[in-house]
Amino acid sequence: MTTAVAQAAETVPERHYTHHDGRGPTPHRSNPVVIHRELTTLDVGAGMNVAEHGTGSGYSGALLAQLVGPTGTVTSLDIDAYLVRWAQLIHHERGVTNVHCHSADGTAGFAERAPYDRMVAWCTPPLLPRAWVDQVVDGGLIVAPLPIAPVPNMTVVAKIRVRGGEPVVEAVFTGGYIEATASPKTDLDLPGRWVDWENRLPAPSWVSIAWRESDDHLHTGARTVLDRLTKDAHTEPYGGADVDWPSWRTFAAALGDGHLTMAGLRPDLWAIGHSTETTAAVIQQGGTILADRPDSPSLSVLHSWLTAWENAGRPAPETYTPTLTRTTGGWDLRLSR
Repeated sequence: MTTAVAQAAETVPERHYTHHDGRGPTPHRSNPVVIHRELTTLDVGAGMNVAEHGTGSGYSGALLAQLVGPTGTVTSLDIDAYLVRWAQLIHHERGVTNVHCHSADGTAGFAERAPYDRMVAWCTPPLLPRAWVDQVVDGGLIVAPLPIAPVPNMTVVAKIRVRGGEPVVEAVFTGGYIEATASPKTDLDLPGRWVDWENRLPAPSWVSIAWRESDDHLHTGARTVLDRLTKDAHTEPYGGADVDWPSWRTFAAALGDGHLTMAGLRPDLWAIGHSTETTAAVIQQGGTILADRPDSPSLSVLHSWLTAWENAGRPAPETYTPTLTRTTGGWDLRLSR
């Protein structure tokens, strides 16, 4: 059966937005297949008032405009004024008048055009913002990526129903988008949040440690961890099948271990593992394990995590139980089994 989103996609010229002749291609765009999935989950109907966080190329806003129809309204927010101006122009060129693009910090929402029947995000806030929940009607839906651990790139996409001013997660899906930042992001390879140390020479690398609150003001612990993983590290292949990265990173996050560590030791190749002030071990997406030494205590912990993950059957992110915990400014999302 053809969905409403699929029908809208037949009308909206994707490439006209993502590779516009005047602007050129924009790297700030999401996979169209994933956009269609998220919008299907959002269940947008004619006449609705919808907000999106992350204007990007303008393509998702154009789909939303088609879904809400002439009696509906779409408010599109992005921290990058360049993207906002171009998306607004492209909408104008096509005669789309029910999308209003604004340069703003989307984590604060946009109260001026609230309340919203639906809200969707193409960027990851540090938590579910209170402002988003406050600006959605009772019974309304939010579909957004949220962190599941205090390190980068560990996210799921959550379907959230607002009832009586409180959010309830109805489902989670594999996925994640660029971190929401307070200013336009030009380096799309470096996470926008929770990077505890970064080296640019001799090659770009970075590390994020969940125990950053116990590190000193010089980030000695983070610097040491990154050095141990990039300089003369012990390496070994993973003995299991190819690493199912969405499953593995969700499992590692759900452990709730305070020594969880994530790193980017090579461009486009993330690594997850365990570290302390004196030891470190991670497994990269390609399956290579790195540690400070063969008898590293962190390596032993990593091996035990991987064994537990395999014994659990490499569970999919959708199989976890989501819990929202109220904190300052909103709610943290955590998963458990």
